[in-house]
Amino acid sequence: MSRMHNPAHPGEILREWLPEGMTVTQAAKDLQVSRVTLSKVLNGKAAITANLALRLAAWLSTNPEVWLSMQTQYDLWQAEQQPTPSIKPLDRIAA
Repeated sequence: MSRMHNPAHPGEILREWLPEGMTVTQAAKDLQVSRVTLSKVLNGKAAITANLALRLAAWLSTNPEVWLSMQTQYDLWQAEQQPTPSIKPLDRIAA
C-alpha cells in the first residue's frame, strides 16, 4: 500500500539547494525566519509550513507547491508506518 519508499524529509532536499559554504544563519536571514526554525527544518525535526514554502519559492525561484508536496509525501509515508485502526467505510444513504 505504500506509495513510495521512505521519501526524504524536505529539509534534506533543501540542504542540497543551499549554496556551498552558506551558513544556516545566513539562509535564515535571507528567508527572514529564525535560525532555530530553519535549523529544525534542515534537520528533519520540523515541517515545511505553507508560510515557509512561500518564502522558499521566492528565494529559490521554485513554487510553493513543490515544497508542500514533498512535505505531504513525507508525512503520509510516516503515517503509513504507524499502526492504524480498522475503519469501516461510511454507508451513504441515498436521499
